[in-house]
Amino acid sequence: MLTETEFRTDDLPAEVRFDFWCERIGRTSPAPLDLHSEHWADFRARQRVLELGAVHVWPATHQALRFRRTPKLVRQSDPEHCHIGLPLRGTNRVAWGDQKDVYGAYEIRVFDSSRAFEVNCSNGPDLFSGLGIEIPKSLLHLPRNSVDRLFAQGMSGREGIGALLVQFLTQLAADTSCYQPCDGPRLGTVVIDLLSALFAHVLDADRSLPPESRSRTLVLRIRAYAQRNLHDPRLTPCAIAAAHNISTSYLHRLFQAEQETIATWIRRQRLERARRDLADPAMCSSTIHAIAARWGFIRAADFTRAFRTAYGMPPRDYRHQALHGPGATPWTQC
Repeated sequence: MLTETEFRTDDLPAEVRFDFWCERIGRTSPAPLDLHSEHWADFRARQRVLELGAVHVWPATHQALRFRRTPKLVRQSDPEHCHIGLPLRGTNRVAWGDQKDVYGAYEIRVFDSSRAFEVNCSNGPDLFSGLGIEIPKSLLHLPRNSVDRLFAQGMSGREGIGALLVQFLTQLAADTSCYQPCDGPRLGTVVIDLLSALFAHVLDADRSLPPESRSRTLVLRIRAYAQRNLHDPRLTPCAIAAAHNISTSYLHRLFQAEQETIATWIRRQRLERARRDLADPAMCSSTIHAIAARWGFIRAADFTRAFRTAYGMPPRDYRHQALHGPGATPWTQC
């Protein structure tokens, strides 16, 4: 599992919860913050800190909260970090200088530890939920003064590179069990590439990105595109290359650095989704051929052969074992 820290207030006496929360935030945030909540007398909150090398990701759920980075705190300590805020449920009201704005779920904003600002997080009577990213400004593949132009600027997390970033972060936060601590820096590199690509797109500065960062980001875009279209039997390397305005040979070169070819990766993704459907009682009324076709396998024989190679048994046997146990007879109904 990744190196991560979790702290929550549920198990503490009500009168010490908010002080505990402020103390823990002070330990984990590289930039000192002033925190306040109307619910300070009985504050409910949970936060995890995922360590991805020098990049930290913060999935958090809490009651309405205000945090401020005041001019005094900036003078006191400036780690020269960016904080990226992403509400998932609720809204953020932000103020800086003489400006104010409100942004909601799946909107991405960038804040700079070198500047003063105030953010109020709330979700009415319900708990606010969001993700934060802490990253040293020096790691972004952008000219240093570019961060000033990004400050508090809204970026969509529902489309384009922003959607890729949100998808990656939410999937990572949902389940870290398949990763080892040594994977942390590599995952941090993915976050850096996606953030840099998103910021460069907003600033119209794509040429400032190093070639390797552009290549890694393009691979992530291709994977996301393929996952959205696994059901389409016409999803081939040629079709993927055309959709991304690159040659098929360049597509194959991109995946030379990966563990498997693009065609092999697509087949594995399709088989895994078919396997999940076969083991799902809710899909019991669907035939094996219908499930195969749902994930892009037109010929039943091709699916059976590929499934047997991947999982060591034909799909029919796998379905019986998954739904009824290893001892189920072949005629057991779903």
